[in-house]
Amino acid sequence: MNLPAFKLGTTPSDLLRMILGALVVLNLIAAGLILYPPGGSPEQMQAQLQTLQTQILQRKAQLVRTRSIAGKVDQGRNQGDQFMDQYFLNSANEYSTIVGELVGAAKRASIKAKDHSYITEPIEGSDDLTMMAITGAYEGTYPDLLHFVNEIDRTKRLLIIENLSAQPQQGSAGVLNISIRFDTFVKEKAAPPMQQAGPQQGEVTGVGQ
Repeated sequence: MNLPAFKLGTTPSDLLRMILGALVVLNLIAAGLILYPPGGSPEQMQAQLQTLQTQILQRKAQLVRTRSIAGKVDQGRNQGDQFMDQYFLNSANEYSTIVGELVGAAKRASIKAKDHSYITEPIEGSDDLTMMAITGAYEGTYPDLLHFVNEIDRTKRLLIIENLSAQPQQGSAGVLNISIRFDTFVKEKAAPPMQQAGPQQGEVTGVGQ
């Protein structure tokens, strides 16, 4: 605001008019600040404050949900890792360990374990998991076979009976020739080149009681 400049020779009445004019201008400015304060009226500022508080509460709730989801994801990942560590094989070299468990279960069920063979195949979409299919040949009665299946259910490893066939043995009443395919899983940090190139096979013969 530019106030009138005082000049020499100004009369008292002129000076009074200039002072009054300046006061009027200052009053108008003050009234404008009261009626239209910077940032809006008190009602507008109150509404803006409430909107801001609502946004803060929404952001806090979203943060709590995000932390909860992240915690559940971590928990699920840890439980998945524990499950695989407990039930999955660490490498295909543990095939003999699985066969030993199968032979032990057969002995407890009075089943005669004969031959075992296996093949490993990659699982599509996974870089560190492979499936191992174990085929075993056994001899025993039907009640012993049921006992054997129950023993398999109690093993510490994840063994899935994929296929089971039993045929009566000629010349032996009540004795069955049994063939069972078991599926289990192997978790490895890095698969050997031969496993990546194609399936691997192995065989153990003459395993019995």
